[in-house]
Amino acid sequence: MGLTETLADYFDIHRRDTTVRTELLAGLTTFLTMSYIVVVNPAILSQAIDIEGIGDGRLYAMLAVVTIISAAVATLVMALYADRPFAQAPGMGLNAFFAFTVVFGMGVHWTTALAAVFVEGVLFIVLTAVGAREYIIRLFPEPVKLAVGSGIGLFLALIGFESMRVVASDAATFVTFSPVFAKDPVAIISMIGLLGTLALYARGVRGSIIIGIIGTSVVGYAASAMGFTAFDPANVPQGSAIATDIYLTGSTATYDLAAYDIRPLAGAFLDGFGRVEPFTFALIVFTFFFVDFFDTAGTLVGVGQSAGFLDEDGNLPDIDKPLMADAIGTTVGGMLGTSTVTTYIESASGVEEGGRTGLTALTVAGLFILSLAFVPLAAAIPMYASHIALVVIGIVMLGNAVAVAWDDLTYAIPAGLTIMVMPFTFSIAYGIAAGIISYPVVKLAAGESEDLHIGQWVLAGAFVVYFAVRTSGVM
Repeated sequence: MGLTETLADYFDIHRRDTTVRTELLAGLTTFLTMSYIVVVNPAILSQAIDIEGIGDGRLYAMLAVVTIISAAVATLVMALYADRPFAQAPGMGLNAFFAFTVVFGMGVHWTTALAAVFVEGVLFIVLTAVGAREYIIRLFPEPVKLAVGSGIGLFLALIGFESMRVVASDAATFVTFSPVFAKDPVAIISMIGLLGTLALYARGVRGSIIIGIIGTSVVGYAASAMGFTAFDPANVPQGSAIATDIYLTGSTATYDLAAYDIRPLAGAFLDGFGRVEPFTFALIVFTFFFVDFFDTAGTLVGVGQSAGFLDEDGNLPDIDKPLMADAIGTTVGGMLGTSTVTTYIESASGVEEGGRTGLTALTVAGLFILSLAFVPLAAAIPMYASHIALVVIGIVMLGNAVAVAWDDLTYAIPAGLTIMVMPFTFSIAYGIAAGIISYPVVKLAAGESEDLHIGQWVLAGAFVVYFAVRTSGVM
């Protein structure tokens, strides 16, 4: 029996109406779409982590290696244990919270922050093993479950347009069309790449997203070779986070063998336990836990909806398995020296390419492992090129909203809030919170309190407490 047949049998490919080729292509698509994390995660965490005797360049490289290993381990568990096409890596937003709120804002030592990540992961493992996480997710109101996918779609599109330099921040309107679009080679190349990808997608070309990502990257490198990298930083749209020397290409960082010696990072969380201040530490664990829990839940349900995985009640069957992969990934990440590992919404790009089994995740994990040998191979794809996929998938995921009963206000209100709050707050968890808090309120107001479960009131109350703590200056 050949390798293809072995993979097909192991992942039960034929029963799920897919092929090995489709799964591999889906995995490649997901990897290319999320590979930016190999550059961005070290860029964020290296600002908060300071190891005596380790220079900035080596620290950045070590963090890139740790990012790759944690992503590969978590995604391997997702592939071989959960058998789902979801990929995992250190989460965006949570890494910024780690660096700028916990370490800089609260003055907590970075090793203690890693200890909090480790504790969060262990808690997740325990709660998942006893079925508590699955039970809580099943308490999500039906309109919230049905709306999560569309909310994530808008969120993805916003992230994509920002990376493509099509939108920029604005003091008056918060978000606006880039005022220097015609002067910005990234914006122009990105938009041409997006339109080309959408055209291929509309024609039903298989692998259109990969073709778009690679094609846009090639054009970007060609433009760089022609001298278009000399872009005046004063013309960069306000709020842009992309450095001027990597506008048209991937990371220019260089690595040597020292990057693979991660011993100063791995196990550093143990030192953090010696610096714990109980109340502050508990708040940090609580925040990591709360945001990661609902980010992951939202991603699994939203992407699962796009893949056709949800049952008639809007639940993801055997969700405890991908939740366990997430928990193990977070625990391993904290042990290695990175922030919380979570399921990536970019997994939607692979699902849209037809990925339906753990072979998609196995492909992503394999590509992460391969990139270890050629660090930073994964960083060779410019972020603006890979994020074209997010806009394409965002458009597709908007269709999930048709399942919502919009003529019933007790459904329309929580569903609408879930969809709108996600992109406007830049958080999947906050969008879910808006839907969960509003659902019992409108049900009660409509005289339909018999439809409510006590657990839904508890969830809504927990979110209210969370926001009170999070925005009152306590943290």
